[in-house]
Order: sequence, then C-alpha cells, then structure tokens
Amino acid sequence: MGDVVNLKRFKKRGEREQAAKQAEANRALFGRTKSERTRDEFVAERNARQLDQHRIDGGDAS
Repeated sequence: MGDVVNLKRFKKRGEREQAAKQAEANRALFGRTKSERTRDEFVAERNARQLDQHRIDGGDAS
C-alpha cells in the first residue's frame, strides 16, 4: 500500500512553487535599481530632444 498524502499540504506546496516561479519572473522584468530607471529616463528624454532638433518646420508633413 502507498504512503498517505495530505492533499491540502500537497496543494499548498504546489501553489507556493508556482508563486515562487512568478516572483522570479517579476524580479527579472521589474527588478531594476533607481539609478537604472533614472538613466533610462534620461536617455529617452535626450533621444526625444535630439529628434525634435532634427525636425523640419513648415511645409507639408508628408
């Protein structure tokens, strides 16, 4: 005869493992330091300014 398994405990362990996998994925996606976020914002602003400086005013946009 097989071992007796507590189904609640088995279910909770599976849910914990799934939550740990989700947390790992979230850390990979959203886990950036403040300096990395500020650097990315600075680069985006600089790129937008540079693009605006190269814009040709007047005339048709097409």
